[in-house]
Amino acid sequence: MIRSMYSGISGMKNFQTKLDVIGNNISNVNTYGFKKGRVTFQDLMNQTVSGASSATETKGGQNPKQIGLGGTLATVDLIDTQGSLQTTGRSLDVAISGDGYFVTRMGTGEAYTRAGNFYLDSEGQLVTGNGSLVQGFSVDGNGNIDRSTLTDITIDTDTTMAPQATEEASFDGNLKASSNTDVVIDFKVKDSLGQDIELKLTLTNQGSNSWGYAVTTANGNVALTSNTGNISFSNTGEYTGGNATLSMALTNNASSPQDIELDFSKLTQFDSTTSANVETIDGNAEGYLESFNISSSGEVNGIFSNGEVRVLSQLVIATFSNGAGLQKTGENMYITSNNSGLPNYGIASEGRGSLQSGALEMSNVDLSEEFTEMIVAQRGFQANTRIITTSDEILQELVNLKR
Repeated sequence: MIRSMYSGISGMKNFQTKLDVIGNNISNVNTYGFKKGRVTFQDLMNQTVSGASSATETKGGQNPKQIGLGGTLATVDLIDTQGSLQTTGRSLDVAISGDGYFVTRMGTGEAYTRAGNFYLDSEGQLVTGNGSLVQGFSVDGNGNIDRSTLTDITIDTDTTMAPQATEEASFDGNLKASSNTDVVIDFKVKDSLGQDIELKLTLTNQGSNSWGYAVTTANGNVALTSNTGNISFSNTGEYTGGNATLSMALTNNASSPQDIELDFSKLTQFDSTTSANVETIDGNAEGYLESFNISSSGEVNGIFSNGEVRVLSQLVIATFSNGAGLQKTGENMYITSNNSGLPNYGIASEGRGSLQSGALEMSNVDLSEEFTEMIVAQRGFQANTRIITTSDEILQELVNLKR
């Protein structure tokens, strides 16, 4: 009698805990990056009235006789399934599609979050809503990522890009094999001060699958050397040789001499329309940071007034052996626990989820599922109260036996 009453009490406690978790899930249905919880139960213990016996020659075996003494809480699981993505159009909103967590720092401790609603503080540091500093890898001037250490991501809106002298010019397209007309390509290069220097490339068919080239300029401050040569092609029209280094002696206060690699390797010689032209020319004038965006791999790309795009920093994504083992600390943050495993840092899309700028991950709470579970918990709670009231009625009958 008393056993059933205490079993009912343990059941009520369990379903009250389930209602607490469901209530927390529903209250966070619109919390960005929120991962819902789930409660599971297990039986508490059993009183053994008699143990099991094995079979003999004259009698069969018997199973044990055990009476359960109620249930208890088994786990409160973190369900880290993907939430739906909501488009916001804001460049500092970033959603993770797949596995992984953003890495943040508050003081000397690290925390992890799926909520990618980031902001810039007065120092240009990328922060979360509670002021935690978003972490990333640093990037040098050549766009090389240093993966050895984490650093605070800072976007200095006063960033300038120094002029870069042209070091390479490449050409592509076709040179008509039977043409007797010179092909003239006008192009511009940059000196070390970012000034434009206009050059002219003239290609002349010399027969025998060979073309002569000459680079000239009308700029009086520029003297060209190593500016002539030959380009050769195979009998099937493929390029076979002719790359060269153009040298410019400058008298306009820029660094001199300036050497420029001329790359003709993408040219062809077929007997079709001539289409030879400039493919790419590096170098740039001075530029000022105008805007920035975050790519699907987490690169923070700065867009400068000179039309150049430079990687300013690299967002880091952390994964764990057991992501469900992370410990919630509030404010959409998690920290490592004894069972989560250590963080594995890396870049999005490299065995991790990809990033989507201008979007946020919504909570993975399903209201229809939560309300259904709430009904189940409510009925379970009511059933356990009936166990207690029924046991009480029987106890009352026992008390009344003396009357």
